[in-house]
Amino acid sequence: MTMTAPSYAVDLARRLIQCPSVTPIEGGALDLLQAELEGFGFTVTRLAFGEGAERIDNLFAIRGGDEALPHIAFAGHTDVVPVGDEAAWSHGPFSGVIDEGRLYGRGAADMKGGIASFVGAIKALDDANIPTGTISLIITGDEEGAAINGTVKLVDWLKDEGIIPDFCLVGEPTNPAIMGEVIKNGRRGSLTGKLWVTGTQGHVAYPHLANNPVPALLAMLAPVNSAKLDGGNAYFDPSTAEIVDLQIPDAAGNVIANRAFGQFNIRFNTEHSQDSLMGWLSEHFTRQADKYQLTYEVEWLCNAHPFVTPPDSFTQKLQQAITAVTGRQSALSTSGGTSDARFLCHLCPVAEFGLVGQTMHKVNEHVAVDDIDVLTDIYSGFLKQE
Repeated sequence: MTMTAPSYAVDLARRLIQCPSVTPIEGGALDLLQAELEGFGFTVTRLAFGEGAERIDNLFAIRGGDEALPHIAFAGHTDVVPVGDEAAWSHGPFSGVIDEGRLYGRGAADMKGGIASFVGAIKALDDANIPTGTISLIITGDEEGAAINGTVKLVDWLKDEGIIPDFCLVGEPTNPAIMGEVIKNGRRGSLTGKLWVTGTQGHVAYPHLANNPVPALLAMLAPVNSAKLDGGNAYFDPSTAEIVDLQIPDAAGNVIANRAFGQFNIRFNTEHSQDSLMGWLSEHFTRQADKYQLTYEVEWLCNAHPFVTPPDSFTQKLQQAITAVTGRQSALSTSGGTSDARFLCHLCPVAEFGLVGQTMHKVNEHVAVDDIDVLTDIYSGFLKQE
């Protein structure tokens, strides 16, 4: 039986997977991508940010085109999460094996397959002599890590250079089960609170001589205990809050602890801001602390603010390209976690569309080979921008 040779995009995805680029290691993936893009006439700039173990290698590539057509940027990341239990993989996590129509390896779905599809789309348009506008690629090496020396600093650099695309397409795996289902045109914000409550230690047999911090902690956490904080709006589902950790340090069966800890996370829409949520909860914490006559400390971390790109000509063009290839009408969604789109939205309008994400971050991560070719055709249709 004769095996059909894989398409250029599938072969490139396989070669990218074979680069062991676990954050923050570059692993050869950006070197490979640079060589491919320079072959298509791109000017490639490598940008490293951070020092020592925090140093991250990034890539920006740009190629001019028809000035009457828009500047389309593609954003993605070549870094991947750790492989986990390597013995549990049916194929090596960096093998790039194709088996029964599936391409296996860490990053196949998230998101080396998406990057390969975009480069494949460029090649397909070049081969067909179809003109495009300016095309650029914003590729980072720490999306799966701390995200402090990658896209956020690339965006600052692009602003300083005066390079502002008309639209940015992020190649995250947005489809839950089948190609063409979902475009992400926004994301919720994420606010974490770490709350310590301090009372007075004592013997459980003599509670009047102690001040148990646990009742106060539970009262403080009540508003964020599996709660919906609003009714949502035209673009977002309701904001949600969940308790993710509860601890009593050095707990003992006959001791009322003097200190208790709780951690919570809020995924919030544009009905709120970091400051409004922190102000509301801090006021509530203070009231409860006064009521229970103890003290508290809270540490806040907001690593994403909500954003939305309202439907426009670019999202419409992307939907049309998806329908032309798959026959499906994709939905616009702001659900899910965070991505580097939270930084790119400060540069230009942004949306996300990529492969099926069912196996991302899992053992035996894989994508259908056909889906890579479908995504390549969708990106090609979008880049035409007639």
